[in-house]
Amino acid sequence: MTREENEKRIERLKNIVLNMPEKPGSYQFYDADHTIIYVGKAKRLKQRVSSYFHKEVDRFKTKVLVSKIEDISYTVVNTEEDALLLENSLIKKYNPRYNVLLKDGKTYPSICITNEYLPRVFKTRQINKRFGTFFGPYSHTGSMFAVLELIHKLYKPRTCRMPITKEGIEQGKYKPCLEYHIHNCKAPCCGKQSLEDYQASIAQAREILKGNTRELSQHVFEEMQQKAAELKFEEAEELKQKYMLIESFCAKSEVVSHTITDVDVFTIVDDEHNRTAFINYIHVKNGSVNQSFTFEYKRKLDETDRELLLTAIPEIRERFQSKAKEIIVPFDMEWQLNEAQFFVPQRGDKKHLLELGEMNCRQYKFDRLKQAEKLNPEQKQTRLMKELQQKLQLDKLPYQIECFDNSNISGTDAVAGCIVFKGMKPSKKDYRKYNIKTVEGPDDYASMQEVVRRRYTRMMEEGTTLPDLIITDGGQGQMSVVQQVVEGELGLHIPIAGLAKDDRHRTNELLYGNPPKTIALKTDSELFHVLTRIQDEVHRYAIQFHRDKRSKHALHSTLDDIPGIGPATREKLLSEFKSLKRIREASFEMLSGVIGTSKATKLMESLGKK
Repeated sequence: MTREENEKRIERLKNIVLNMPEKPGSYQFYDADHTIIYVGKAKRLKQRVSSYFHKEVDRFKTKVLVSKIEDISYTVVNTEEDALLLENSLIKKYNPRYNVLLKDGKTYPSICITNEYLPRVFKTRQINKRFGTFFGPYSHTGSMFAVLELIHKLYKPRTCRMPITKEGIEQGKYKPCLEYHIHNCKAPCCGKQSLEDYQASIAQAREILKGNTRELSQHVFEEMQQKAAELKFEEAEELKQKYMLIESFCAKSEVVSHTITDVDVFTIVDDEHNRTAFINYIHVKNGSVNQSFTFEYKRKLDETDRELLLTAIPEIRERFQSKAKEIIVPFDMEWQLNEAQFFVPQRGDKKHLLELGEMNCRQYKFDRLKQAEKLNPEQKQTRLMKELQQKLQLDKLPYQIECFDNSNISGTDAVAGCIVFKGMKPSKKDYRKYNIKTVEGPDDYASMQEVVRRRYTRMMEEGTTLPDLIITDGGQGQMSVVQQVVEGELGLHIPIAGLAKDDRHRTNELLYGNPPKTIALKTDSELFHVLTRIQDEVHRYAIQFHRDKRSKHALHSTLDDIPGIGPATREKLLSEFKSLKRIREASFEMLSGVIGTSKATKLMESLGKK
């Protein structure tokens, strides 16, 4: 791969990462053959995956992994625990190459069942298959210790390293150790536990390590029932304790539910124009999600969701070689499959699976939209304008939006600002500042009317394009006074909306109509953020103009009224000392060095320093 090709690959992968959500989930890296080479988990997907592409990453093995990545996919879940469990399921299913190679033998532990006469079960970081069977490696040590704890509580395998032989047991060479006396071992070395019973326990431990805990739980339950029927209550009680331990472990280690053994889940979400459908496929095996992919289907003949889903289901099942007998779908299907039955859940875990699939569909749809908008920014602007047009039921797209705000302190130095957004972006060359001329005292309503009247009267005289929407920085009162001028006096038909703030000075509602009504907007939506930006921008613009005017007014009253200090001298002073405060603090020598002895003397006398 050439340098240019590699740069394009990295840029493409970074673009995928930019569109990822800040939600918990599992991510998968693919190589050039579209084989999963790494599975990871994250509390915040975007933040975690982006870290692989930081320049400061200096670990050699991480760089090797990144050099092999050709594509990235991910699955969103509801909680961090679900992300961890989903990662474990996918690692067991795909056995990705770099989940082992990226971490050396000193990092990822495994569980070993030895080949000894009385096998031991323990964790290890040294893999040598001549000594036993290894399960793992476990990327999350918490999961490994939970399994080990379950096995030791259930079966109490020996923990000593003594080389025990059949002959030694028969000859009585061994004696019970402390582990036997504190009930952590059943002392098979002394014949207190039969070889058959010990081997049966190790066989069941193997089933737990393979993930077949549900089958084992059912077996233990049936055996407990049998012992109870035979009136062997002590043995039944011991089996009951085992059964409860297994059930507790299963409840903590499943993403979904043990009642869901082998099902396919399909959900479908459409785009805004009903031209594209996003279909999510989830496969659940033994209570865990082990596959989750979202596919994009382009409509060609205006197919319905049912028709499209019925076409996609056999194709996706064949691709993943699924033999599940039950297929969970969001609505009744008109057709049936010979090898499986459709089921529409109304509540419970299966309904939760549908919601999980729909969440992944919507996230995938959002990611594709974001990706397209990065390539074509105008697409996003048009979408937001159409959304605002729909919310306010405007006759045309609000391409040019203007917003006004006043600023004064007790009516002094009263000013106003007008900002202009075109295509949902600020057009700063069209911003305008206004000194309030006809209003005495702090009257915001009268000031707003003066500014609006002056602006649109001039625009009408000059033939300038009028705005498609006016937004006032205020509620119903501001909207009403602007409407009196725009519609009542000037006879213009320009839609007027208002952005009101709560007691904490945070934007909390959009008002529109006559009488004004609150327009529903989600506070985390992109449109709300744009409107908030408009409000913050006009407030900043008006405040800055007001500060500039106050500053000039203060300088004028102090410097310009001093005999012998003209505009040129004032500019020299401001250029050197930057502010009136520093001019006051300057010594006579410093002042005379800038404006001469004569003017410095007059300035010092006027400032009361001589």
